[in-house]
Amino acid sequence: MATKKYDFNKGLKDASVVDLKSRITEDQLRLKKLEFAHAISPLENPMSIRGLRKDIARLKTELKKKELGI
Repeated sequence: MATKKYDFNKGLKDASVVDLKSRITEDQLRLKKLEFAHAISPLENPMSIRGLRKDIARLKTELKKKELGI
């Protein structure tokens, strides 16, 4: 699992601002669908919601770094 997160973060460093913004909107839409599906009937793995929220936070953090030039 640690390597998956490492690969995810490494891929973010190479992504452009436009790519990051598009991934954020895609993941936010996917999160809304997951939360809606979970409200109707419980998901098999509700921890996937938490993981997706964390991925969105990582994307937003990397986007902010690129916008600030850090």
